[in-house]
Amino acid sequence: MSESIGPFRLMPWFSERPWGRHDLRPWYSETGTPELVGEAWLTGPQCVVETGTLIGQTLAQATTEACDSILGEGSESEFPLLVKLLFPSEKLSVQVHPDDAMAQEMGQPRGKTECWYVLEAETGATIALGLREGVTAEAVRTAVDGVHRVGMTLEDLLEWVPVTVGEMIFVDAGTVHAIGPGVVLLETQQTSDTTYRLYDYGRGRELHLELGLRALKLQTAAGKVQSRAMAGFTRLIEQKYFVVDRYDVAAGCEASVRVEGAGCLVGLSGSASVMREGFEAVELPMGRAVVVPVECGAVRIKSNAGASFVRCYAP
Repeated sequence: MSESIGPFRLMPWFSERPWGRHDLRPWYSETGTPELVGEAWLTGPQCVVETGTLIGQTLAQATTEACDSILGEGSESEFPLLVKLLFPSEKLSVQVHPDDAMAQEMGQPRGKTECWYVLEAETGATIALGLREGVTAEAVRTAVDGVHRVGMTLEDLLEWVPVTVGEMIFVDAGTVHAIGPGVVLLETQQTSDTTYRLYDYGRGRELHLELGLRALKLQTAAGKVQSRAMAGFTRLIEQKYFVVDRYDVAAGCEASVRVEGAGCLVGLSGSASVMREGFEAVELPMGRAVVVPVECGAVRIKSNAGASFVRCYAP
């Protein structure tokens, strides 16, 4: 059994993308790079622990050293969820992710099912979620291979959906999808970065048509998810691979948050302190993740000046 570990905060890791932004405020005052940043990885394996007894280690190292405490006895030593913030200033590529079965056929441990929680959205912001009714895999191939000949792009075959702040979208593996500009999204997904790019607006990046056609499904469970009021929090989504709950705690008040599986807390606004008896309190500012080891059972969250955060965990 690993030694007891208290909650600990991770430094975000910034991923450069051609569709990203230079300015990520108010979420981050700086990124450490002059390049466009599209994603802030909050629980990536390379994210560095910045509080507690594991300070200086990457999350991958921490979950190897203290696997039983952080992830639960008998778990594989890999954090099960990759949580990110997405900052598109242009459209993301049209892409698709494999499910577990296909990923394992390709020698990978798992597929990539994900969800998006809309934190910011300009008027008219949209995402593409699945193919329009009646579109076939052959039509997808034709639109990608013969765009100049047929006079259409893969964009024209997608179901574009308007989004507003506070909505949760489930993106089942096999769903052809894209994200438009003018949004900030909190993405919770299986720990995988396997993406098959089908169309990229002529940016010159590699496409993966054959693998994408194998991965895509004409019908999936993707769509907007209705939130549910629970005792002390709001359940945003509950799926096989992840659960995401939102907490809103008034200034000076406290909330008890139970640990239901390996996961983390992510600050959305304000500031709060994450407390476990016998350990130093850990601050939870917006845009940062605090990992709560499974062995904690429950932690207390004290709101310093009014705080909102989400709990993301693997059930």
